[in-house]
Amino acid sequence: MTGRRDHPFWGLQSPLAALSGGSLLVLASGRLSFALVCAFALLWVYVLTGLVLRIPFLPRWGGIIPFLASFTGGLYILFIFFVSPILAMDTLFFLILCPLCCVSSGVLHRLEELDLGETVAQSSREALIFSALILGLSLIREPLGYGCLSLPSLQRGIVNFIEFSQGTQLPVRIIASSSGALFLLGYGIALFRRLGGSSPDAADGEEENRRGGKS
Repeated sequence: MTGRRDHPFWGLQSPLAALSGGSLLVLASGRLSFALVCAFALLWVYVLTGLVLRIPFLPRWGGIIPFLASFTGGLYILFIFFVSPILAMDTLFFLILCPLCCVSSGVLHRLEELDLGETVAQSSREALIFSALILGLSLIREPLGYGCLSLPSLQRGIVNFIEFSQGTQLPVRIIASSSGALFLLGYGIALFRRLGGSSPDAADGEEENRRGGKS
């Protein structure tokens, strides 16, 4: 069971298992441009906060992890404001959720006993897994809902770089809304549980449970 519990995607701490960032997953996946900005924010917050926590003389009081995650997230938001104020205003709300997602995922507590290289690798891996989920949803929601794909832009906030010739039908455009995102998220969780139940780690866990029952 230990392998299943610690696995970055199929484990109990994965984004789809804990849904610690469910609100961020719904909000940031509305458009591909938003998803890209959020993906870089997650990578920045996860890795930088994990590295700062390794400073030896850092005080170890109870609220240090939320404080550092919020501080690194604030630095990223400040950078976006300097680069593109319009993009910052478009993405500000869900960028605020990135530090909360990092803290609630529990990844920072699991990095305390790792060395420098393992800290970077583990925090990057968990951030990239969550980012991949957001990007995957955005690649479904934006084409169906808006009939285009967008990228971040310094001057205009976002810019459409692919526009489909045929407009999307009204029933399909619900995918672009929050309710449509929850609909896709529900199917994603069902698929995760279905495939997770047949994964090698899950099979090992079930085998251990059967052995324990026989004993």
